[in-house]
Amino acid sequence: MTPQRAAAPRFDLPEPDAFTRPYWDAAAEGRLLLRRCGGCGRAHHYPREFCPYCWSEDVGWERASGAATLYTWSVVHRNDLPPFGSRVPYVAAVVDLAEGPRMMTEVVECAHADLRIGMGLTVTFRGGSGGAGGRPGAEAEGGGEAVAVFRPRG
Repeated sequence: MTPQRAAAPRFDLPEPDAFTRPYWDAAAEGRLLLRRCGGCGRAHHYPREFCPYCWSEDVGWERASGAATLYTWSVVHRNDLPPFGSRVPYVAAVVDLAEGPRMMTEVVECAHADLRIGMGLTVTFRGGSGGAGGRPGAEAEGGGEAVAVFRPRG
Protein backbone atom coordinates (compact mmCIF):
# COMPACT_ATOMS: atom_id res chain seq x y z
CA MET A 1 0.00 0.00 0.00
CA THR A 2 1.39 3.43 -0.92
CA PRO A 3 1.21 6.25 1.59
CA GLN A 4 -1.27 8.99 0.74
CA ARG A 5 0.26 12.35 0.13
CA ALA A 6 -1.47 15.28 1.81
CA ALA A 7 -2.60 18.09 -0.48
CA ALA A 8 -0.26 21.06 -0.45
CA PRO A 9 -1.64 23.91 1.64
CA ARG A 10 -3.03 26.88 -0.31
CA PHE A 11 -1.92 30.38 0.59
CA ASP A 12 -4.23 32.27 -1.79
CA LEU A 13 -7.62 31.36 -0.33
CA PRO A 14 -9.43 33.85 1.92
CA GLU A 15 -11.21 32.72 5.06
CA PRO A 16 -14.61 34.45 5.08
CA ASP A 17 -16.43 35.06 8.34
CA ALA A 18 -19.95 36.27 9.12
CA PHE A 19 -18.92 39.92 8.70
CA THR A 20 -17.14 39.52 5.34
CA ARG A 21 -19.62 37.00 3.86
CA PRO A 22 -21.53 39.74 1.88
CA TYR A 23 -18.24 40.77 0.24
CA TRP A 24 -17.42 37.22 -0.87
CA ASP A 25 -21.00 36.49 -1.97
CA ALA A 26 -20.95 39.63 -4.15
CA ALA A 27 -17.57 38.61 -5.63
CA ALA A 28 -19.04 35.21 -6.55
CA GLU A 29 -21.67 37.16 -8.53
CA GLY A 30 -19.05 39.34 -10.24
CA ARG A 31 -19.54 42.44 -8.07
CA LEU A 32 -16.92 44.32 -6.04
CA LEU A 33 -18.11 45.78 -2.73
CA LEU A 34 -16.62 48.56 -0.61
CA ARG A 35 -17.50 49.93 2.79
CA ARG A 36 -18.61 53.57 3.04
CA CYS A 37 -18.76 55.58 6.26
CA GLY A 38 -22.00 57.35 7.12
CA GLY A 39 -20.05 59.68 9.43
CA CYS A 40 -17.33 61.13 7.19
CA GLY A 41 -18.55 59.80 3.84
CA ARG A 42 -15.27 58.14 2.84
CA ALA A 43 -15.08 54.70 1.24
CA HIS A 44 -12.50 52.13 2.34
CA HIS A 45 -11.17 48.75 1.36
CA TYR A 46 -10.48 46.12 2.81
CA PRO A 47 -13.80 45.57 4.65
CA ARG A 48 -13.77 46.64 8.30
CA GLU A 49 -16.54 47.09 10.85
CA PHE A 50 -15.45 50.67 11.53
CA CYS A 51 -14.18 53.60 9.47
CA PRO A 52 -10.35 53.71 9.42
CA TYR A 53 -10.50 57.52 8.98
CA CYS A 54 -12.89 58.72 11.71
CA TRP A 55 -13.45 55.47 13.67
CA SER A 56 -17.23 55.62 13.19
CA GLU A 57 -19.10 52.33 13.29
CA ASP A 58 -21.74 53.80 10.94
CA VAL A 59 -20.42 52.00 7.84
CA GLY A 60 -22.26 50.04 5.17
CA TRP A 61 -21.71 48.03 2.02
CA GLU A 62 -21.68 49.76 -1.36
CA ARG A 63 -21.21 48.39 -4.86
CA ALA A 64 -18.03 49.69 -6.49
CA SER A 65 -17.98 50.67 -10.15
CA GLY A 66 -15.13 48.26 -10.87
CA ALA A 67 -13.04 51.03 -12.45
CA ALA A 68 -9.50 51.64 -11.21
CA THR A 69 -6.15 53.11 -12.19
CA LEU A 70 -2.79 51.46 -11.70
CA TYR A 71 -0.86 53.07 -8.82
CA THR A 72 2.16 50.73 -8.70
CA TRP A 73 3.13 47.15 -9.51
CA SER A 74 5.83 44.52 -9.35
CA VAL A 75 6.31 41.55 -11.64
CA VAL A 76 6.81 38.51 -9.42
CA HIS A 77 9.13 35.95 -11.01
CA ARG A 78 9.50 33.57 -8.08
CA ASN A 79 7.08 32.48 -5.38
CA ASP A 80 7.40 29.09 -3.76
CA LEU A 81 4.02 29.14 -1.96
CA PRO A 82 1.31 27.01 -3.61
CA PRO A 83 -0.32 27.82 -5.99
CA PHE A 84 1.67 30.98 -6.81
CA GLY A 85 4.63 29.06 -8.22
CA SER A 86 2.48 27.82 -11.10
CA ARG A 87 1.36 31.42 -11.87
CA VAL A 88 4.76 33.11 -12.20
CA PRO A 89 5.44 35.55 -13.62
CA TYR A 90 2.44 37.52 -12.35
CA VAL A 91 1.79 41.18 -11.60
CA ALA A 92 1.22 42.10 -7.94
CA ALA A 93 -0.28 45.58 -7.94
CA VAL A 94 -1.86 48.41 -5.99
CA VAL A 95 -4.74 50.16 -7.74
CA ASP A 96 -6.71 53.31 -6.96
CA LEU A 97 -10.41 52.49 -7.13
CA ALA A 98 -12.63 55.14 -8.74
CA GLU A 99 -14.38 55.54 -5.37
CA GLY A 100 -11.10 56.51 -3.66
CA PRO A 101 -9.62 53.54 -1.77
CA ARG A 102 -6.39 51.83 -2.73
CA MET A 103 -6.51 48.07 -3.11
CA MET A 104 -3.84 45.37 -3.33
CA THR A 105 -4.59 43.05 -6.23
CA GLU A 106 -3.19 41.43 -9.35
CA VAL A 107 -3.21 42.74 -12.93
CA VAL A 108 -4.08 40.09 -15.52
CA GLU A 109 -4.45 39.96 -19.30
CA CYS A 110 -1.74 42.58 -19.85
CA ALA A 111 1.78 42.29 -21.23
CA HIS A 112 4.27 43.43 -18.60
CA ALA A 113 5.81 45.93 -21.05
CA ASP A 114 2.38 47.59 -21.44
CA LEU A 115 1.95 48.39 -17.73
CA ARG A 116 1.89 52.12 -16.99
CA ILE A 117 1.19 54.13 -13.84
CA GLY A 118 -2.25 55.67 -14.21
CA MET A 119 -3.49 53.18 -16.82
CA GLY A 120 -7.21 52.42 -16.69
CA LEU A 121 -8.25 49.05 -15.29
CA THR A 122 -11.48 47.20 -14.72
CA VAL A 123 -12.29 44.48 -12.21
CA THR A 124 -12.69 40.82 -13.08
CA PHE A 125 -12.71 37.81 -10.76
CA ARG A 126 -10.56 34.71 -10.34
CA GLY A 127 -11.67 31.49 -8.72
CA GLY A 128 -14.77 30.53 -6.85
CA SER A 129 -16.00 27.03 -6.24
CA GLY A 130 -17.46 26.90 -9.73
CA GLY A 131 -14.46 28.34 -11.54
CA ALA A 132 -15.63 31.21 -13.75
CA GLY A 133 -19.22 30.48 -12.79
CA GLY A 134 -20.53 32.02 -15.98
CA ARG A 135 -19.50 35.52 -14.92
CA PRO A 136 -18.38 37.67 -17.86
CA GLY A 137 -14.65 38.29 -17.67
CA ALA A 138 -14.10 35.84 -14.81
CA GLU A 139 -11.00 33.70 -14.99
CA ALA A 140 -11.54 30.00 -14.57
CA GLU A 141 -9.56 28.71 -11.61
CA GLY A 142 -11.73 26.72 -9.29
CA GLY A 143 -11.57 26.42 -5.55
CA GLY A 144 -12.23 28.82 -2.73
CA GLU A 145 -13.80 32.23 -3.00
CA ALA A 146 -13.84 34.45 -6.09
CA VAL A 147 -11.11 37.09 -5.75
CA ALA A 148 -11.06 40.51 -7.45
CA VAL A 149 -8.23 41.05 -9.96
CA PHE A 150 -7.93 43.76 -12.60
CA ARG A 151 -7.34 43.88 -16.36
CA PRO A 152 -6.79 46.80 -18.76
CA ARG A 153 -9.90 48.79 -19.61
CA GLY A 154 -10.97 48.58 -23.18
